[in-house]
Amino acid sequence: MQASFKDYLLLHLIVLIWGFTAILGVLISLPALELVFYRTLIASIGVALLFVWKKKNILIPTQEMWKVLGTGILIALHWILFFWSARVATVSVCLAGMATTSLWTAFVEPFFNRTKIKWYEVALGIMVISGLVVIFKFETGYWLGLAMALASAFLAACFSVINGRLTKKHDPYQITFYEMSGASMFILAFMPIYAAYLTEGEGIQWAWQGFDWFWLLILGGVCTVYAFSVSVDLMKRLTVFSINLTINLEPVYGIVLAVLIFGEKEKMTPEFYLGTLIILISVLIYPVLNYWNKRRKAVRTLG
Repeated sequence: MQASFKDYLLLHLIVLIWGFTAILGVLISLPALELVFYRTLIASIGVALLFVWKKKNILIPTQEMWKVLGTGILIALHWILFFWSARVATVSVCLAGMATTSLWTAFVEPFFNRTKIKWYEVALGIMVISGLVVIFKFETGYWLGLAMALASAFLAACFSVINGRLTKKHDPYQITFYEMSGASMFILAFMPIYAAYLTEGEGIQWAWQGFDWFWLLILGGVCTVYAFSVSVDLMKRLTVFSINLTINLEPVYGIVLAVLIFGEKEKMTPEFYLGTLIILISVLIYPVLNYWNKRRKAVRTLG
């Protein structure tokens, strides 16, 4: 089916929604762990309701179910570090670190699939490091938040590669349901340790304050269930190349939104934005070089 101009606009809307998640992490008063628990719980319930509404089977084989639930643990850790980074540093620092996800994938995917690492991926990795050096040099007060964002990006690369394999066997909506369920169950099981050693005696903060309930519904419903559903539907009409290229714009949208919403707090030094620009250029160049490399191999094969 041919993609329409509306499909491309809808894709940019989804990326814009994903760029808004770090801002929601700041707007919601709950600590990172409790926030992710509510997000995954709301998302799993939302996907389950979609299955009931569409009258589809949600069950998968038991052995496969455990694999998907385990992947949910990686997603939980990814989101905890993501929101924690935005709290410890700023939304802009968090999104700058997350911009490295596609480059982490360039190294993680060959490891999982036992293929060779491409030279241009290594070059772009060095380019990203240079951007991070610029940020570290001039924004040293945020090194912890940036480290958390980088760890979060690495985990995102890991579960993305795993999901790439899972989608060959299962419906994407089934995968989302079990991953969100696995994430929420993992956090619930970890809560006693968290309450005893990591809350500084304050315990678990279950109660919502102010408009937390509203922001959580947006985070779990719009940013997770809706965004995922639309992105899967767009894959029927858009190429993976065009989707991945657009998703790399998420940090740009997120940082622009952060500046518009939080103002002076998000206005970093010029060097910070220089480092961020270097990172963004590298992640935007990567899909182009990857596409060029595949075409070059195709020409050699034909020749």
